[in-house]
Parts: sequence; structure tokens; C-alpha cells
Amino acid sequence: MKLSRSARLGALATATASFFVIAASSAPTPGADGIGDPYFPRLGNGGFDARHYALDLAYNPDTDRLDGRTTLTARATRSLSSFDLDLQQLTVTRVEVNGRRAHFTRDGDEIRVTPRDALRKGRTFTVTVTYGGVPEPLGGPIVFGSDYGWMKTPDGVFVACEPNAASTWFPSSDHPADKATYDIRIKAPKGLTAVSNGRLISTYDKGRSTYTHWRETKPMATYLATATIGKFDVKTGTTPGGTPIYVAVDPVLAGSNNVDVYAVTAEATDYWSQVFGPYPFEETGAIVDDMPQAGFSLEVQSKPVYSAVRNETTIVHELAHQWFGDSVSVAHWRDIWLNEGFATYAQWLWAEHKGTRSAHDSFLAGYNSRPADNAFWQVTVGDPQRDTMFASAVYQRGAMTLQALRERIGDPAFFRLLPAWTKLHRYGNADTDDFIRLAEKTSGRQLDDLFQTWLFTTGKPAL
Repeated sequence: MKLSRSARLGALATATASFFVIAASSAPTPGADGIGDPYFPRLGNGGFDARHYALDLAYNPDTDRLDGRTTLTARATRSLSSFDLDLQQLTVTRVEVNGRRAHFTRDGDEIRVTPRDALRKGRTFTVTVTYGGVPEPLGGPIVFGSDYGWMKTPDGVFVACEPNAASTWFPSSDHPADKATYDIRIKAPKGLTAVSNGRLISTYDKGRSTYTHWRETKPMATYLATATIGKFDVKTGTTPGGTPIYVAVDPVLAGSNNVDVYAVTAEATDYWSQVFGPYPFEETGAIVDDMPQAGFSLEVQSKPVYSAVRNETTIVHELAHQWFGDSVSVAHWRDIWLNEGFATYAQWLWAEHKGTRSAHDSFLAGYNSRPADNAFWQVTVGDPQRDTMFASAVYQRGAMTLQALRERIGDPAFFRLLPAWTKLHRYGNADTDDFIRLAEKTSGRQLDDLFQTWLFTTGKPAL
């Protein structure tokens, strides 16, 4: 069929307009300065997907100075004229993109990088940041009123960064939704041990320094990275189930622990592997440091860090996080009950396993100990808000939610659900809606009312 002249002109105009729309949509634009997390809007960054971090760190405990060179390998998810990195406090002296010097500016905790050439969508690129200074811990109400992040100890540093302190010591896309693999190389004074994530690749002395290289080959959220340095007694081996284990304990604490950290770590790793599915990482372990000021422990990937809290219950809690929080990470921080509720419920399962108390009785003990007018029942566990994201209700009522679910759907379905969850979202991210859908699929039951009551309704639920 032959088109009329007016039709041909109309088709040409349409094609021209379409060209400009396509051209405009692919024109390079700045990446967002955050992923839009409701609790931390400027954490993480838009426009790229972090793939791998190579951290080269030199730390002097006498001055607490850290000098670093971090290379991030990432893939552009849109055409970028510039992009942001999260970095708090420290001074940046040089930025390179694909080996070429790049312009950068600073806006608070954001570093905006403008490469010489725009980055095309789908392209893999590297950005290298050279920086230094004295990292300061963060404080405030979020983490039990404690400091957290990069914390100086008498002989080194204790590094525990949940939720937003990784960017106090290395430039990153500092949100758990943007996970990556890591190589972490640390230079420290000779005589100190530097412990980090994954497997120890090499360690050697040169002059007055010790150089240590750790590698985490599984995707890891930034807040789970550590570079804890100090004097440690190290014990290595394998669990009875065959998982490599590395436990570092501050010699100051020799004889003061009421638990054998190595033995409990090995036993719990193997037991959770039966209940939750295969252990997700290459190595298990622990870092036990004399840091009572911190007042908390953290589920650092592959090696939880323990400060003043050293007991069996804490160990089994932090190791359960290797599945719930580390391998399966939250999509947004409001989903934090998926980490803490599950790890707290693991404590109840451990007591049940040991024959000291059933999970049902643990549930009742927590439920009955708090009257209806207790503020505990006023926290919305499924969206607890930023400054109360680690409220006790997130842990305890989160665990109660799981026991209520277990009693609704029965043990066979419940204990199919846990490993199904860790398998489905292994090394990825998930949210509460994802868990509800899987629970309903696994049990064949409609469960909206249960989760609405326990996670999203304030007040003490009726039993």
C-alpha cells in the first residue's frame, strides 16, 4: 500500500519524535544520592550496582589514623554523567574512574564523582578513592544509645557498623540492598592481628608492619564488613561438620569467659546448618575483643564480633544471623525484624534443642512478663521507625510472631519454611511481604491476620 504525502510526513514526524524520546531517555544523568530507604534516605546510591570492593588500609593505633585506598567495581544501571559514594568524616585526596583522574565534590556524607566520560548503561567500571583521617564512631539513640562503627581499643580498633557506619571507614554504597564481594588488605603494626571477613589469603611481616589479606567471595552488605585489629590468640580448625573455623580472642579475656567460644561456635554452626539449611559462607568463627564500652555484639559476616557480651545465648544468636541477616539481607531497614526476630527465635530453638525450655514456654515467659500497658506492646514491629529499630520488641515480639506462626501451621510446615526461606533468597535481599507469601505457599494457609496482629498492630495480642 502506498502512503499519501501527508501520511508520509506524519510518519516521519512520529519517527523523529520517537528518536528524540529515545535519545533523551538514554542521555547521561546524575545518579541518585541514596536508594530511598525510608529510615536512611541518603544511604546507598542510585545508578549503579556495586559488585566488588578492594580495600587497602593502613592503620596506626598510636594516632588512630587510617589511610585507605578503595577500589569499587560496579555496573552502571543507567547512563551516568556522575554518581555518588557514601563517605563520612574522612578526607578524600584523589578519585579515579577507570584509571583516569576524576573530578569530585563533597556534600556532607556524600562524595559526588564526575568521570571524564559518561558511563553507559550496562557498563562495568571501577572507581578508586584515596582518603585518610581519624574515623570517629557514630552515636545517638539507634544502637542502644551506644557508640558504634570504628571504635578505638587499648591495643587497636573494634569495628562493628550496623546500620550506617561502614562509610565512616571506607567509601561505599552503604546500604544492605547493594551487596558485593570483598578483598580487604590491612597494614598494621607488627605484633597485632588484623581480622576481617571470609578466608585468610595471606599474612606476612615486613619491617615493623604486618600485612594481612582477607577475601569474602559471597555477597556482603557493607555494615557486615570489619577490620578489627589488636592482640588476639587465634585458634583455627574445622567444625565436626567440616566448616572451616577461625576464632580470635583478646588475651586480656583469657579465663574470663563463661563459655568456650570456639566449641559453641562450632556446635551452633553445625546445628543451624541442619535447621536453616547449608551454612552459607566459606568460614565460621568469632572475634572476641575487650571492648565493654560497646555493650553489644554484631553478626559480622563469617565472624561475629563480640564486645562485653560473651555467653552461649549471644553466640547462637549471632550465628543464626549468618542465615537471617547476612545471607538473606533486608531490602529496607524497616524489615529489621527479619534479622532480629529470627535470631532471637533461634535462641528459643537452641534452648529447645538443649532440653532446657521449649520455644512455646519461652514465648509464654515473654508474653506473660509484660502487662498490656507496657510500652513494649506499642512498637510496630513490622515498621519500628529508625531510632527504635533495635527496640526489644523487634527482637522479642518478632520471635513471638514466629512462634505464633509455628503453632498456627504446625511443625512440619514451619521447619520446611525456614530452609526454604534461606534457599530462596540466599545471598540476596527480601522483605516482610516476601516472607508472608512464602509462609502461605509452604503451609497452604492464608496468614494475613496473623502477621497483621503480631507485626503491624500495636497493643498486646490476645492468645
